[in-house]
Amino acid sequence: MLKRKHLILLMCLLVGIGYFSAMSNWEIHYFWKSLIAFIPFQIAAIAYVTATRWSRS
Repeated sequence: MLKRKHLILLMCLLVGIGYFSAMSNWEIHYFWKSLIAFIPFQIAAIAYVTATRWSRS
C-alpha cells in the first residue's frame, strides 16, 4: 500500500512530467520559455519559506 508521502511524490512527478512536456511543445522564444520553465521552482521555494516561517511562530 502506498503511503501518503509516496502518493504526494508520485503526484508531483506526474505534474512535473506533464508541465515540462507541455513546455517543450510550445513554440515561443527560448528566453521566455526558460523563464516560464522555472515558475514551478519559484512557487515551491515561496511555499517552503512561507511554511517554515509559519511553523516557527
